[in-house]
Amino acid sequence: MRKIKTLTIASIVIVYIVILAGGTVRMTGSGMGCPDWPKCFGYLIPPTDRSDIQWKKNYNYKKNQIIIFNDSLIYANKDFKTVDSINRENWSNYTKHDYSKFNVYHTWIEYINRLIGAIAGLSVLLLFINSLKFIKKKRSITILAFLSLTGILFQAWLGKTVVDSNLLASKITIHMVMAILIVSVLFILLSKLNEKESNLVFNRYVSTLTLISLILLIIQVLSGTEIRQFIDIEMLSYNYSEKSKWLINPPKSFYFHRSFSIIIFFINSLIFLKLKKMIIVSKTFNIIMILLVIQLLSGIMMYYFNFPFSTQPVHLLISSLIIGFQVYFYVLLNNNKTHGIKN
Repeated sequence: MRKIKTLTIASIVIVYIVILAGGTVRMTGSGMGCPDWPKCFGYLIPPTDRSDIQWKKNYNYKKNQIIIFNDSLIYANKDFKTVDSINRENWSNYTKHDYSKFNVYHTWIEYINRLIGAIAGLSVLLLFINSLKFIKKKRSITILAFLSLTGILFQAWLGKTVVDSNLLASKITIHMVMAILIVSVLFILLSKLNEKESNLVFNRYVSTLTLISLILLIIQVLSGTEIRQFIDIEMLSYNYSEKSKWLINPPKSFYFHRSFSIIIFFINSLIFLKLKKMIIVSKTFNIIMILLVIQLLSGIMMYYFNFPFSTQPVHLLISSLIIGFQVYFYVLLNNNKTHGIKN
């Protein structure tokens, strides 16, 4: 049991690192740093200089290797060695999108993001393999591990579609929501593996408010993606500079998002006060309250201090952490209901 619990915690941590890396990719505009998938310009290890993806004479090219030629992407349709001039019969136009820029920093930021994603996939695969021993005596563990693995594989496919669509906003949103679903499933699995909090008793009022908070958090994340899409457009229009102007005329969803955060904090404060009245100290819920405060502060910093470096990915990371811990708290609470511990 200890081994699978360790693998579950490791998987949760790595998936959250992926979420943070994904936020960094978006903040830096590195989403198309690798224009193909799963390789990067047709390489397993991406290029470090623009000359690496330009046509060269007397050079051995491998099938599907990508270069930039006349400001367009083309790829080798077979293995061959070049001569003194380019032979277009050996090359095909890359038609999945028309993005053909190269920025070494963007390329490596995106590559590291994918690399961490691959590590997360391996971690969840090991988790699933180890969960098979519980398939008879505690089937829910195997089922949850399988759902996590399925989610990771689906997430990898989503990553490909995001790149192929040249960062279509709706697909980026689905990609992010899927990451939150994966960590939620992993937290449910962790709650099944952990012994219940000894002093946490089921209370219908607390359970209902926690469920309401979870629903509102999901709505909050979705509204945040709309703001994120607006900021992406503003970032491009100002060439990633003049940060003070990015939210000078925010959409209505911004004010909804800001007001909603206060409502969520208020609901969780009611839960906190109820637990205190019941003389219950929940480490999990204390973490949730701390995260909520940090989340509010990061939102304030982004708006009033012109998006200090890293506040955007941290804001995304904290929101997904809150959802994960709230799912964990809710399941633990209702596990105690199942065991007949009520108040």
